[in-house]
This record gives sequence, structure tokens and C-alpha cells, in this order.
Amino acid sequence: MYWGGVYMFTQIGSLPHVNIKDAVEYSRRHPIPFLPELPELGDSMLDYIKHPGKLSCLDEFKKHEFKKVKIQCVGPATLISSGYEQNDAVARIYDHVSAIVDGLQAEQVILFLDEPGIGQVGFGVEMFWSAIFSAFDVISGIHVCGNADWDELFTSDVEIISFDASQFDITIYPQYRNKKCIAWGINGEGDAKDFQVGDLLTLPCGMSPKLCSVSDCEIALNKLKFSAQQLSNYRG
Repeated sequence: MYWGGVYMFTQIGSLPHVNIKDAVEYSRRHPIPFLPELPELGDSMLDYIKHPGKLSCLDEFKKHEFKKVKIQCVGPATLISSGYEQNDAVARIYDHVSAIVDGLQAEQVILFLDEPGIGQVGFGVEMFWSAIFSAFDVISGIHVCGNADWDELFTSDVEIISFDASQFDITIYPQYRNKKCIAWGINGEGDAKDFQVGDLLTLPCGMSPKLCSVSDCEIALNKLKFSAQQLSNYRG
């Protein structure tokens, strides 16, 4: 994917905010705004999926127009591993994403399915991913916090792989990249070991209120801005 020649960055989704307008305004300061999820207001992934389409920031977010925007939803592997029956998991995700994109004013939508523990699920999930992504006019992505079968991800139909680049070096795997875009979850630009035009920068994971404060958000944004600028300088 080509994002207009700019080193683009976004975030994973969760924020420590409790003020909805502040959270949305913070998101809009990123080159690719992201739909905020506020766990303090009930937006944790295993909570919101009980009531698909119910997110604290959704109505406020839809008041704005976007060229590019990132949305996200808990993935089917995570739900199935949490006790949901397969068809129910896919149906809930479909309903949730449908509610998000209905009325969303965006020229281009990136949809990430959050699969933090995909490396431990023990069953194939690509058919579930494909069923969800094919139902929407989106650019497909998978976000992984932990380790994974990286070669399996590289050979999947997913267009963007988002991962914690501060912990894992995915460049060492035989099927690395395979024409995919990478969303590098970084603590510093050095974590993006093979950043290429068309890739994205993010944080390694979401900003959980258990670990982060609202004041940390400004630090995180500045870190992403600085890293994007440094990578731009390195690569001309």
C-alpha cells in the first residue's frame, strides 16, 4: 500500500481517557486517526463484544471526516479461545464492524482484527478472518501483541501485519514480508528493522489504563512523530 509518500503512524486503539471528546481529538492528531476504545468506560475487547457496536467514542468519532482511518475489533481466534462458539464469534464481529462502518465518513478504512494470543490458539483461523474481511470494503490487518506463527501470517491473505517490534524480530523468518505491509510497534525507530515505504508505525500495544495515564498519551504521540521523522530522514 502507498500512503502518499509520508511515513504514516497510528495507534492500536485503547486509551486511558475517560473524556470522549479528548480521546477523539487525540486520535485525530495522528496521520491515520484510529477509533479510540476506552476500557475505563467499558470498551475492553471482551466487554464491548457482548454488545456489538457499543463503543464510547463511536458517535463522536463519526462526526468527523477522514481520508484514511483505522478501526479495530477483537478477532475470532481470541473470542473462540475465550469460550465463544465459532459462528457466534464471527457473527458478533460482523455486527460490531458493521455498526462502526455504518455512517463512517472515510475514503479509506483499515480494519485490524486484534488477536493478542494467536500463537497459542492451536487451530486454524484464516477462514474466519477471510469471512470477516471479505464482507467489508477495508484494508485487512491482524494485530498480534505476543509471539505467533509468523510464517503462517506471512502466507495468509491479510494485507498488514501489526506486531510488537520491540520484542520480536520477524525479519528472520523464511516467509518474511511476502509483499505485505508491516505495522511496526515500536519504542524507538531502531525497532523498525526493515521499515519500507507503505509500512506503518504504531505503539507495541494499546495504552491500557492499568499501565498508562492520559499524560502518557502525549509522550507516546511525540515518540511516534519523532520516529517517523527519523525514518524519513534515513530513507530520504
